[in-house]
Amino acid sequence: MGIIKDLDDTQAPLLDHLIELRGRLVKAVAALMVAFVISFYFADQIFGLLVQPLTSAFPEGQGQLVYTQLYGAFFVEIKVALFAAFFISFPIIANQLWAFIAPGLYAKEKRAFLPFLLATPILFTMGAALAYFVVMPLAFEFFLGFEGEAGGLPANALPEMGQYLDLVMRFILAFGISFLLPVLLMLLNMAGLVTREQLVSARRYIIVAVFVVAALITPPDVISQLMLALPLLLLFEGSLLLMLLSERKRAKEEAKAEATSGSPLEEAADAAADEPTN
Repeated sequence: MGIIKDLDDTQAPLLDHLIELRGRLVKAVAALMVAFVISFYFADQIFGLLVQPLTSAFPEGQGQLVYTQLYGAFFVEIKVALFAAFFISFPIIANQLWAFIAPGLYAKEKRAFLPFLLATPILFTMGAALAYFVVMPLAFEFFLGFEGEAGGLPANALPEMGQYLDLVMRFILAFGISFLLPVLLMLLNMAGLVTREQLVSARRYIIVAVFVVAALITPPDVISQLMLALPLLLLFEGSLLLMLLSERKRAKEEAKAEATSGSPLEEAADAAADEPTN
């Protein structure tokens, strides 16, 4: 009986966590579904915004989009609604994830993660904005520059709606996710998996890797590749600077902790900071 009671006691916290996780998932999915319904209602307007970079690349009064399958336009609106719903509901989904994880973290761990939580949406938005406002208009203008004649026949661009949407999503996601490079490097540095010295010594290989990745995840034109690779290199150098400042700060804190070790007040403060918060 005692063994059974002990097993029940250990299973109870796990069941509580699973119940809470289910509740968080239900709220996240509900937010995504509500956002999808709203986004589907405004799918035409949202797609119109996504088409603007192409519209600006065409000569005024020219250009059109086509769909080659009878149901093509409908599925484009579905994809647009899903795409928009994810971005609209992401703050709620992220909040539910944080609310589930945060109670198990120490106070100083929460403070350490806060800058990354703030930087992630900001950096992603910066990358997506660069793709939308700068890269896509330049890339589309470059592609449309090949209109003219081919073997004496007119060669006109007739973008297909589904393919165009896939290209736009590829641009936005590629630039948005790539701009999260500083967050990834800083997390690896804080975890002790990567040091600034290692990255500096491998700089030449990282530069090559950046250009290779840019070539793989962008359309096959030099403009798009350079417009992704150059900001990534700047973000990489900025990450090295942040690592230098972070490592200096940690060294000062460690030196201060060693100097004040043994103080009852200091030990009490450290113990309070190390307690998980609810």
